[in-house]
Amino acid sequence: MNPLQRVARNPTAYRWLVLTARPVAEVLEAVLRFITAGRLGVLDLTGLPNVQITAPGRKTGLARTATVQCVPADDGLLVVGSNWGRDRHPSWSANLKAAQRVSVRRRGHRFTAKVRLLTGEERDRAWAAALAHWPNYQIAQDRAGGRRFRLFLLTPTA
Repeated sequence: MNPLQRVARNPTAYRWLVLTARPVAEVLEAVLRFITAGRLGVLDLTGLPNVQITAPGRKTGLARTATVQCVPADDGLLVVGSNWGRDRHPSWSANLKAAQRVSVRRRGHRFTAKVRLLTGEERDRAWAAALAHWPNYQIAQDRAGGRRFRLFLLTPTA
């Protein structure tokens, strides 16, 4: 585990990051992705698994790309719409909710994935897996108040 990952996994440091340093992290992510042509971002530096998801905007139809942390799942990747624990869903999650397929870039490889919003027991199992992988999701969920995070399963297509 690299030193940045150790800091990011620390609940106290994560709370500080969510409460005060979020804007800096978001700007740094954008700058790093721009400079490295999308190959490197903040999540990469911290050693956390992530993907870049490109989906059509639900209103404009224009391609929208977001970098999100992911959790490996048996049949694909799980992404959590935590939005740093804010009281509204991230805009990329509304685009995923409206899309049937998205383009995914992971570690330089691109593939098309089927998108499925998880509900019910399936969502509960996926939430448990997400927490086992990244316990700090619970900090963000507690901070979000009554908003329940959207969980999506991205399954690669043939």
